[in-house]
Formats: sequence, structure tokens, C-alpha cells
Amino acid sequence: MIRHIVMFKIKDEYKSELPSLVQGFYGMKGKIEGMLDLEAGQDILGSERSYDLALITLFEDRAAFDAYQTHPVHMPVKKRMHEVRSGSVACDFEV
Repeated sequence: MIRHIVMFKIKDEYKSELPSLVQGFYGMKGKIEGMLDLEAGQDILGSERSYDLALITLFEDRAAFDAYQTHPVHMPVKKRMHEVRSGSVACDFEV
């Protein structure tokens, strides 16, 4: 299995959209073959080192994770995140 974790910093002008961005992530749940789990949330601490949003997904294998990258359900979410983010970091590992 592959765990995919992404954290996003959101541009100030889009911070009011944080709840809808989280809902956009959850809109993918159960709609992408090989995605076993999805969790997403907005930061609650607001510390200096905090990111604004986190997305944590679990895929059954590397092939499922690779297919997710261009899946039609993922593409509009990915596009929107590229528009609203000022930065992001990711970590992908086998579990």
C-alpha cells in the first residue's frame, strides 16, 4: 500500500475557502479505484510552521497511486489546488 500525504499553504485571498477546499478533497472519496482511504482537514493551530490544509490518502498499490495522478475525479481538485496554493509539500511511502 502507498500512503500519500500533502500539506498546502493557501494564498491569503483564498483562505475563506478553506472549508470548501476540504470538502473538495472529500468529494473524491469512494470515486477513485484503488483509493482505500482519504482524510483531509484544515489546520487548527495556526502556528508559524503550520500548513493550512492536509490531505492523507491510502492506495492499494503503486499502480493505483499512479492512476490517481491523472484520474478524471482528481484532475479538477488538483487544478483548483494549483490555483489557490502558495506552496505545498508531499511525502509518499509504502505501508
